Amino acid sequence: MSAIASLAIFLVAFFFIATEKANKVKVVLIAAGLMAVLGLIPGSEVFFSEHAGIDWNVVFLLLGMMIIVGIIKQTGIFDYLAIWAAKKSKGQPYRLMVMLMTITAIASPFLDNVTTIMLVAPVTVVVCDRLRIPAQPYLIAEVLASNIGGAATLIGDPPNIIIASRAGLTFNDFLVHMTPIVVIIFATFVLFTRVLFRNAFQYNPEHVASVMALQERRAITDRRLLIRCMIVLGVVILAFCLHSVLPLEPAIVALVGAGVMMLVARTDVSEVLREVEWPTLVFFMGLFVMVAGLVHTGVIETVGGWVVGVLGGNHFLTATTLLFGSGVLGAFFDNIPYATVMAPIVEGLVAQTADPQIGQALWWSFALGADFGGNGTAVAASANIVALGIATRTGHNISFWQFTRYGIFVTALSLLMAWGYVWLRYFL
Repeated sequence: MSAIASLAIFLVAFFFIATEKANKVKVVLIAAGLMAVLGLIPGSEVFFSEHAGIDWNVVFLLLGMMIIVGIIKQTGIFDYLAIWAAKKSKGQPYRLMVMLMTITAIASPFLDNVTTIMLVAPVTVVVCDRLRIPAQPYLIAEVLASNIGGAATLIGDPPNIIIASRAGLTFNDFLVHMTPIVVIIFATFVLFTRVLFRNAFQYNPEHVASVMALQERRAITDRRLLIRCMIVLGVVILAFCLHSVLPLEPAIVALVGAGVMMLVARTDVSEVLREVEWPTLVFFMGLFVMVAGLVHTGVIETVGGWVVGVLGGNHFLTATTLLFGSGVLGAFFDNIPYATVMAPIVEGLVAQTADPQIGQALWWSFALGADFGGNGTAVAASANIVALGIATRTGHNISFWQFTRYGIFVTALSLLMAWGYVWLRYFL
């Protein structure tokens, strides 16, 4: 009965989020509250469980990076980069989109994709405002590129960290097995954007000419602060890249970096905190609690067990189901808690296989499905939610379905290409 109740609450909440009939923050808070009040999740575990409650690592990583980005914004660097990008692309919309997507996709494997979006999205908004073109298509394309690019390495996407820890995979394992298909899928996606966003490629010679006449160096308002901020940001990024070596969670790195950034900036704390996307952070916390309700009542475990029973010993069918199943389910549940819950189930499947090659194929199928499923809907991955929050705050609101209609296509394309890759590499 508790499983039915938790599933009903989740589905009703997801309906209101998807249809935007109510504010999504209000929806997740009510749903999370109902989960706790009805005893579907232990109140203490909501706040303290590492695997089945609020993931504070994600929340505080976002908080730290929001503070860092807010301080860097005061230096005028985003205006500088926006003018530079507009001039390099000569104001050509498709060329600009490809440039921004490529920067995002290259950065995401080395930062996590949430951090990348938080750094690139403000630049995108500024450059689109300068060119008087809609920012929504560019932000959507960047998020999709970030989720694709982040799949390439162990540290690029949070589900990869979870999977690597459970499967004993290394950074180099991800480079060898994930990077090749990620590069192919990203190149294909770049070609498709020409068609997907064709209605958004507006070219206005007057606005382009005015931007081309700007001197980007004049956009920097505080050079000394910029130098200090870049040093701190560089150390933070280096610490992210050394995540597997340093005994520090990315959230701790981000928070320490935010504290140091506030010290060197000597800025007013209340002014900095106004730059934080508080509704986005609250939405994350509520969403984690909702998913935790499904975990504690056994909904996800039941689904996983049923899948294991149906698949039997057909390894290729198992890999296919993991790939497409993770892609579909990952589109509706944030892929961080989804990967946390499913990893033990995949480990059980791998334990039943005598061939290490087959075991590897199952892990990579799961990773590819979980990563690419993050593009499926507007709430499927942390980067998606963050980007929509930034878009709303800057006056470029992106609706759930505006994002999702592109996300579904890109997810389907990615999963089909990944399925062919798994078959050719591990089963042919």
